[in-house]
Amino acid sequence: MVAGTMTRLLITGAFGQIGTELSTTLRQVYGVENVLATGHHLPPDGSGGAEAPTERLDVTDAGAVLDLVQRREIDVVYHLAARLSATGERDPSLTWRVNMDGLRNVLEAARLGNVRRVFWPSSIAAFGPDTPRDRVPQDTVMRPTTIYGVSKVAGELLCDYYFRKYGLDVRGVRYPGVISSGSPPGGGTTDYAVEMFYEALRAGRYTCFVRENCVLPMIYMPDCIKAATSLMEADLSRLEHHNGFNVTAMSFSAGELAAEIAKHVPGFVCEYVPDERQVIADSWPRSLDDSAAREEWQWSPGYDLERMTVNMLEALRERQRLGEL
Repeated sequence: MVAGTMTRLLITGAFGQIGTELSTTLRQVYGVENVLATGHHLPPDGSGGAEAPTERLDVTDAGAVLDLVQRREIDVVYHLAARLSATGERDPSLTWRVNMDGLRNVLEAARLGNVRRVFWPSSIAAFGPDTPRDRVPQDTVMRPTTIYGVSKVAGELLCDYYFRKYGLDVRGVRYPGVISSGSPPGGGTTDYAVEMFYEALRAGRYTCFVRENCVLPMIYMPDCIKAATSLMEADLSRLEHHNGFNVTAMSFSAGELAAEIAKHVPGFVCEYVPDERQVIADSWPRSLDDSAAREEWQWSPGYDLERMTVNMLEALRERQRLGEL
């Protein structure tokens, strides 16, 4: 895939936290008309302007997925549609259908529709309490305790299967918590790391649903997008793992994040009232070893906690000024 050539891309889950910003990036590279944004529900305010192609798509409908891939002559798929960790626990059956049946439908449509490449993100939720807590290696014990995590482990194996059996070029990373200013979080266990910024500016205080000393790996949205697009452009012959690459940018506690925000929002107060999401967070690692991604496709994040905090607050203050918050 080369920017500027006629490449038709499909994004599922395009109106979620990652999809919203990934759509913008891919349209800048490949042209607005060549990036089809889809979701279970279309946003009321459009997505990228009147000329930006959008369609409603239920990824659990195998026929609809195949029809769209063939009708639109899709070359590349970024499959983001999923139910996340905290939301997923409320309806495990629905989570399995969306996350696993949806992935299988996309992979089958890609195989039958001659799609060249598929991106599918896994997550640190694929790990569990038996996994090492610090600097988790690329290949390690994966026994998650949430249905979301179970679907991610099974999904990694399914993607590997399609690569080995059918030669389908499926790639992916294991995302840590994703922090962004462009769209709200969507029901994940690391949502506190986004909500804290919003509430610091809105109210000057935040009640955090994990402990002050709870440490999790995180990534800022520009690096999140960079990881996806860089991996998709990498030379296949250099990839040993193909999907499920550990990627990370920083690890910090909820208290460290609050302290960093307080440097820029005087008087900000954070209280800690752990709820059921703390149990999920406790099953996840504190940091990752992403040396495989660095070696195989030169992964390198650009944001640490300090730089992210400054950039995030600047972006949210601008949205406040425009009346978007």
